[in-house]
Amino acid sequence: MSPSPNTREIRNRRVLVFAGIAAAVLAAGGAAIAWATVQAGADEAAADGAAVTMSGPGGGAGRDVSQADIEAADFSAYSDGVAAQLTYAAEHWTDSESDTYGYVDENDCVNFTSQTLLARGWAEDDEWWFDESGDPYSHADAWISSTAMHDYLEEHPERATALTDDERSSVEVGDVVQFDWDDSGDRDHTGVVTSVETNADGSVTILYAGHTDPTWDRSVDWAITELHPGGVAYYWSIPE
Repeated sequence: MSPSPNTREIRNRRVLVFAGIAAAVLAAGGAAIAWATVQAGADEAAADGAAVTMSGPGGGAGRDVSQADIEAADFSAYSDGVAAQLTYAAEHWTDSESDTYGYVDENDCVNFTSQTLLARGWAEDDEWWFDESGDPYSHADAWISSTAMHDYLEEHPERATALTDDERSSVEVGDVVQFDWDDSGDRDHTGVVTSVETNADGSVTILYAGHTDPTWDRSVDWAITELHPGGVAYYWSIPE
């Protein structure tokens, strides 16, 4: 069957111009590193292992980190499955090709998220699977399309439970975050939660990793207020 990934994911990739955009530099939750990757122009530098400068919504100076620093992060405080998922994400968030999974040009976010879930221990089934040929367009719809993944998870509560952005306190590292950039009801982007922080005022800050512009510890709040103002975030809580 030929998959039909959500075309809005394609239209909304790479809309950032490399500029001095501020996003919050946040303290790590548990064993996770926490900082906001908000420079679309840093894609090539990150892929080459060069330092990536990140700054925060409060106008913070940010800090320099390298891909080596991310890969060296200690995720041992999490369960084995989540640790394996985060380790995979840390090692592959800048990838733009894969012999095993392929790469969906400008639309690889769900392909990448699915890979992290496989690394976590999920087993393929009749609706969620990848083609071993490495051709991403031969994968199941739920493997490569945000809306198809939403529909799949909605039909499989044993795999994940839906949460709204008002239920952030229930979100955990390793959960899936999905975005509806224009609040139209479909899903336009998907990532993996890398940090959940409860702030002094009781608010919760969530960071995530993903493709297609390489993203590590990007702020959900920044994504729905600055990157796509008016966007809505949703989550899938994944049981151990």
